[in-house]
Amino acid sequence: MLPTRWTARLWLLLLAMVCGGNASDIGSCQPQPSCQECIQSHPSCAWCKQLDFVQADGSDADRCAPRQELEHRGCLPSEIMDPHGKLHVLEDRPLSNSTQHQTITQLAPQKIALQLRPGEEQNFTVYFKRAEGYPVDLYYLMDLSYSMKDDLENIKRLGSDLLAALRDNTNSVKIGFGSFVDKTVLPYVSTSPSKWQNPCLDSNGVCHPAFSYQHVLALTNNASEFESRVSQQRISGNLDTAEGGFDAIMQAALCKEQIGWRNVTRLLVFTSDGSFHMAGDGKLGGIYMPNDGRCHLDANGFYSESHLYDYPSIGHLAEVLSESNIQPIFAVTGSRLPMYEELSRLIPKSAVGELKEDSSNVVQLIADAYSNLSSTVNLEHSDLPPGISIAYDSHCGALETYGRMQGGECSGVRVNELVQFTVRVKATTCLPGTQEVALRVLGVGEELHLQLTTVCECQCRDSQPYAHHCSRGQGNFTCGICSCQEGYVGQLCECKQEDLGNPENRCRDMNDTGPVCNGRGQCVCGKCQCNSHASGPFCQCDDTSCERHNGQLCAGNGRCRCGTCECQSNYTGSACACSLDTSGCLQEGVVCSGHGLCVCNRCQCDTGWFDSHCSHCLDCQTPCEEHRNCAECKAFGTGLLSGNCSASCNQTVSVLPAPTVNERWCQQKTEDGSLLIYLIEKDKTGSISITVKDKTGSSKQSTKLVLGLVTGLVAGLGLLLIGLYRGFIEIYDRKEFSHFREECERAQWNEVNNPLFRSATTTTFNPNYNQD
Repeated sequence: MLPTRWTARLWLLLLAMVCGGNASDIGSCQPQPSCQECIQSHPSCAWCKQLDFVQADGSDADRCAPRQELEHRGCLPSEIMDPHGKLHVLEDRPLSNSTQHQTITQLAPQKIALQLRPGEEQNFTVYFKRAEGYPVDLYYLMDLSYSMKDDLENIKRLGSDLLAALRDNTNSVKIGFGSFVDKTVLPYVSTSPSKWQNPCLDSNGVCHPAFSYQHVLALTNNASEFESRVSQQRISGNLDTAEGGFDAIMQAALCKEQIGWRNVTRLLVFTSDGSFHMAGDGKLGGIYMPNDGRCHLDANGFYSESHLYDYPSIGHLAEVLSESNIQPIFAVTGSRLPMYEELSRLIPKSAVGELKEDSSNVVQLIADAYSNLSSTVNLEHSDLPPGISIAYDSHCGALETYGRMQGGECSGVRVNELVQFTVRVKATTCLPGTQEVALRVLGVGEELHLQLTTVCECQCRDSQPYAHHCSRGQGNFTCGICSCQEGYVGQLCECKQEDLGNPENRCRDMNDTGPVCNGRGQCVCGKCQCNSHASGPFCQCDDTSCERHNGQLCAGNGRCRCGTCECQSNYTGSACACSLDTSGCLQEGVVCSGHGLCVCNRCQCDTGWFDSHCSHCLDCQTPCEEHRNCAECKAFGTGLLSGNCSASCNQTVSVLPAPTVNERWCQQKTEDGSLLIYLIEKDKTGSISITVKDKTGSSKQSTKLVLGLVTGLVAGLGLLLIGLYRGFIEIYDRKEFSHFREECERAQWNEVNNPLFRSATTTTFNPNYNQD
């Protein structure tokens, strides 16, 4: 598969370069006054530093052009400055086959120095192999509002089961614990003294006073310690259904030393049966200061300043989790599942699972979520310097994706399976020194560090201060051109500024207020030195403004002079697109098959004729159709030309009673519907004779007769079918009525003597009714 796929991609790349890339690149390279500006302007531009490359009346800006053009104009390859980007791998440790080694390597290479030329793309390959038994840190963050009372009892026995489940995948695992309720101000919690001390809904219960977030246990591999510390926790309570979980997640991610996060796979399990507060909700409690993204845990592990800072936004939370390389697992009850599924779509590398009402399935939920998260490989980059862009091509076995800007991704990656990412980096501007960019796989502690620099200077190695070439020391010589000392100007610093006065006035046409040399050249010593694509004393002629054909100036068959195409001898037209050759119109020595004119070496067909050589006709008469009317008129005196045969027909017509008919004979229908059979013959002098067979009888009468018989037959058949149907219905109705009469006669009772009828046993009269 790989050779075939890469071969196909290579061919596509070569085809794009040949058909489109070079043409567009060359067309984008414009003359520039210096080597540095030249190589920064476009990746196809090169600079010729050859001393005698520019003629006396030329411009140094013409030294900037595509390499092919410079070589064509006589610049030696060794004198062309055309720097390109380079890639140097600084560190490339081999990928680990197991976790038995002290250092596990899943990502390679680890450090690359990348030199970029503005506009030019560099690419390299990143390899990732998922190691078996990679270490895991899991921090359990639990909602301790009153509705989670039943869940807390199950969580107190969770430590051993959770460690055992994770150790099925890794030998190095640590677990920690934290809890949250909500901000300790109205309207989130009750601030009355009695409710503050005991916020339980049950008056007989004893609850912990409300708090925002408490870090209870740092990451440890001791299951007994986990169960001991969790068993000491008491349920608490708040007023609304939404909780302060975002505050807790933010502090758990930011307080790395207190939590004890290692540089391994980091999981944060968030369990709750409620919704969440987010940025802006703090205004309900008079909190306007945005979340500052810092750790604020006190000595007892409480987020004591939650009343000062608003809840974090989802975007802020996602950014902090991504920077901390933490993968959240939201274990929530079924009623809250849709809400957290939407939240998970906004947080990279997160998972959601349905938690039973008493959290009895939390261990299996965490194991399944960890398996799904670890089998998805997301390669992403840190913040990019201005002017740098990165795109990713993902090669995940048989599945490949190209050109993703957000990052590379492979799903369903198994243990010890190797996946690859092609990373394409491009700079659009020059960077100020070396810039660092980190690439990493989310959920894995390893990183690939890129050291980015740009190629924006020309290393010509020919610098000469006060060079003799520059008017005997009036300028410094570098990259083939003179940089004049103060007070001197000119291509070779040959003019004194004070002698010229205002030289720019001499480089404009009379009464012209536009740019010097019309923006197509440089004013040197009071004269315009035009760029290679301009001409005229003031560079007023743009030699690239002529008409184009098929994307080529003057169709490639002439030269553009001051906006007008000067065509080669065998071409004409405003764009030199019309060839005077006629070979393309000839077919068997005949121009356009005799049915058209040859214009610009192409046939323009007469009306009705078509194809490249006008050899086919649309709606043209055949010889049989052309001579039919004359044959009928002269033979029988009928048809469209009857009475006008002499003037319209000059053929010789004879009638034979019964000739032998073959495929040469014409058979045409006449106006009266009869069939006319005739033979057309042409002698050497061009005279036409027609032999006509007797006409067959008119077919109109027979057609009418047949049509009448068919119509009558169809009508009669229809009436017969209708009559049969009505007769069948009549017989069926009579039979059913007779059957009904027989059933009535066999009945054992009638309407008069009903055996079920009983007379009334009591009769009541109203004395006031009908008194009159």
